[in-house]
Amino acid sequence: MSPAARLALPCDAVSPSPPKPDPAYAQALARAAAATVGGLEAMEAVARRLHPAELPALGERLVPLSERLDAALEDLRDASAPQGLEPFQAQFLLGLESAAAAVRGFAAAGSPAGAVGRVLDALRLHCRAQEALYPLRRAFPSLGGYFAEPAWHERLAELDPDPPEGVGVGIHAAGADGDPAARGGFHLYVPERYTGDADWPLVVALHGGFGHGGDFLWIWLREARSRGFLLMAPTSRGNTWALNPPDVDAPALRSMIDYVGERWRLDRSRILLTGLSDGGTYSLLAGLEEGAPYTALAVVSGVLHPRNLASGNLEGARGRRIYLAHGALDWMFPVGLAQGACDTLREAGADVTYREIADLSHTYPREENDRILRWFDPGLAPEAGT
Repeated sequence: MSPAARLALPCDAVSPSPPKPDPAYAQALARAAAATVGGLEAMEAVARRLHPAELPALGERLVPLSERLDAALEDLRDASAPQGLEPFQAQFLLGLESAAAAVRGFAAAGSPAGAVGRVLDALRLHCRAQEALYPLRRAFPSLGGYFAEPAWHERLAELDPDPPEGVGVGIHAAGADGDPAARGGFHLYVPERYTGDADWPLVVALHGGFGHGGDFLWIWLREARSRGFLLMAPTSRGNTWALNPPDVDAPALRSMIDYVGERWRLDRSRILLTGLSDGGTYSLLAGLEEGAPYTALAVVSGVLHPRNLASGNLEGARGRRIYLAHGALDWMFPVGLAQGACDTLREAGADVTYREIADLSHTYPREENDRILRWFDPGLAPEAGT
């Protein structure tokens, strides 16, 4: 990172174990928590099914849940937080408002005009909801379970031990001039059970075009928290990754990895570079460069950019482990491009695992994280992480 960059740590500033409220308020809070988790899960479900032709039907599915969230939001706003719970109430309302707005926005996206823009805004609000609610994960088992894989749902407390003195865990953000939202920075998640007494693998996850690392982090956080690896979600310097010269992103990515390696114990023999769409395409560009620090590459809904051929990058494919996942219904990058990329990479000597997903369009299949991690490192399988 540049000297102007600064690391910010948004820690769990709100008490995860607030004073016990009166029964009426507790009931309103419980109803709101159930509706909120339902909203978060529903947004994941519709995001997995994204296709322009399916937006009206997906939006209709969310209408009842949108009404439930709006009712829960109104009830909680009308409820008076007991003394000492005001900060907790404010933080929870921030998350609930974002979740309600996300579901409401997606449900309204069925009308053709501006539908895609409304969906993208809704997905960003889904990320803002998670951002606000993550510090409260210990207050509600259902919320704690949302941020953990099922194997941990009966043992959530083990994911939040007291960290050793001086060990920085949780979500960190680095950006130019101290602005964590600035382009060219990164978000980093260090699982709360990291103690600094062993080297940990790193997953570097690249967002798609016009995306942001602060949003893409949430695609992988559940697995990082449950299985035990460092997670970095950088943000491209431009609106998308430097697919054409000059390549300003590859040196920045290497610098970010060095930055993390200087502050946390990083296993440099286990660094996965992965990405969605443009992020996947760029993973092949940056990952096949000579001297690239990545152990393996995983591309989701991306393509093999012609620049790889023009630059001689394919020479770096020999012996390289590469995972390609692509949807048979992809409307942006037709599946034939992925099939061709697979053939070209294999001819260049790469060790390619190819997964064609029959019901996937151009979106992220979160269930694929498990397959990618098992392929990358058997030690990151769920049973190994527990």
